[in-house]
Amino acid sequence: MSAIKIDESARLIGKVGLGHGAYIAQGSILRSIDDSITIENTSWILENSVLIGTPSHPLRVGQKTIFGHKCIAIGAEIGDLCEIGNGVIFLPGSKIGDMCIFGEGTLIPEGMVIPPESVVVGRPGRAIRKLTKEDKAMIKRMRGDNIDLTEYVENIFENEGKGKSMGKLYEYNNKYPQVAKSAYLYDTAEITGDVIIGENTIIGSGVKIIGNSHGPVRIGNNVHILENTVLHLLPDNQLIINDNVTIGPGCIVHGTNIGENSVIESGAIICDYSKLGKNTLVKPGSLVKQRSQFPDNAILEGFPAVEIGKVEEKLLRPEWAIKEE
Repeated sequence: MSAIKIDESARLIGKVGLGHGAYIAQGSILRSIDDSITIENTSWILENSVLIGTPSHPLRVGQKTIFGHKCIAIGAEIGDLCEIGNGVIFLPGSKIGDMCIFGEGTLIPEGMVIPPESVVVGRPGRAIRKLTKEDKAMIKRMRGDNIDLTEYVENIFENEGKGKSMGKLYEYNNKYPQVAKSAYLYDTAEITGDVIIGENTIIGSGVKIIGNSHGPVRIGNNVHILENTVLHLLPDNQLIINDNVTIGPGCIVHGTNIGENSVIESGAIICDYSKLGKNTLVKPGSLVKQRSQFPDNAILEGFPAVEIGKVEEKLLRPEWAIKEE
């Protein structure tokens, strides 16, 4: 029976079930809300990926499935022997059959069902063909010519998440980050330079916030910035995240002004000199290009993002946000 390997810089938060031979690579983060993640035998989660399970959308990954670098999966069901390219995003309620191949950067929308032995590409993803004999031979070869499945025996890993140590703060040009006493930085978060973080704000595992010579970063109260997100900015600019904003996992946020109570969903990219109004919803994987400006209550989606509708009520913090104690 192959040993489970969890890299020193990876993090498992909550109650996670892993099968024998599972591998969680450097910088990857699994966050299980109420016992909601299962990774079966000999599946690999490669570097800087983020997997999240929730009570209404548990995350299950079958056997001998391989995630590429910097993938995101929230509340999906993913079958056996899948080959998942770098930067793929799976959204809640999606269901993936066995032996599927996903092209790099593919986005699988909420609730989408992908049949077994499909090749899937695009944003949103679509099955463009069935696997060929050559595809199946590649999947077998990539697994040491052994695609046999074995009985799953669960090994439970449980971690409360918030530990005694907090993230690292670094000085830059005589400017040192200022973090409110009630804020919390998960231990692998790193904050550099001219950054101010407000009360009751949570900075998730693997987040990097860089306020170096390029300008100030100001983060308000009760903000959630989730796993492996990066915040930075160009010279002569500023980055302002107002109160009650939620930024999902795997985002890149650069030199923008995000209005209060907005939600930036998983894998979104927000570019410099842009401005988002209050209560804005940015859909997963969207790109807000430089100098874009959007009004309050806008729903944004696309690559580049355009306004596709209006938020009718005050946005609630999503179920996949960090559970507050």
